[in-house]
Amino acid sequence: MIENNTPEEEMKVELNLDDGSTVMCEVITILEVNGKEYIALLPEGQDDAEDQDVWFYAYSENPDDTNEEPELTYIEDDAEYDAVCEAFDEFLDECEYDNED
Repeated sequence: MIENNTPEEEMKVELNLDDGSTVMCEVITILEVNGKEYIALLPEGQDDAEDQDVWFYAYSENPDDTNEEPELTYIEDDAEYDAVCEAFDEFLDECEYDNED
């Protein structure tokens, strides 16, 4: 479930994990890589900035029903995952460059 209650608030998604637990994650960005969309998520509750894990999933929306929840799927192909990681690194570089201005 993706929530965006107010414009000032960060978008969040609640993930249901394989073990039955749920994790609330902040949406960092949605990236396009080789014509597909991917979402970068930061799980809440990670205190140490050095050890924060970013989770990547393939992301798709139903263009015929905007009210339907987006679908997140695992990235199982190593080359595809590496391409998403590289695109995310470029995104971070752009953010850092924009903050220097």
